[in-house]
Amino acid sequence: MKSKIHMATVTETDLKYMGSLTIDRDLMDAADLVAGEKVQMVNVNNGSRLETYVIEGERGSGVIGVNGGVARHAYVGDVILIMSYCMLDDEQVGTWKPKIVFVDEKNRIRKTKPEGV
Repeated sequence: MKSKIHMATVTETDLKYMGSLTIDRDLMDAADLVAGEKVQMVNVNNGSRLETYVIEGERGSGVIGVNGGVARHAYVGDVILIMSYCMLDDEQVGTWKPKIVFVDEKNRIRKTKPEGV
């Protein structure tokens, strides 16, 4: 795992929008995510697990938008995990520390691990 946004709350869904996951730019920065990056979304409310890609949301908005066909797997208010992955060299395996972003119910950053990321 490269990074994770832990327990984010879905703020909007748009079935007619091209498939993607809109994420507040502040959360993207904290989790080291870039627009177009493939991510896995896990819905804590219904157990759904799927892959999509990131699009940049307005900075400071707290937006977590589930778009396109993926919107069939989440409702506004659902709690989700957003994870990205990376490949590591053998030397990195024992020392790698993923960036984990913990958010509150309004998707504001509470803390990060490693600390200060």
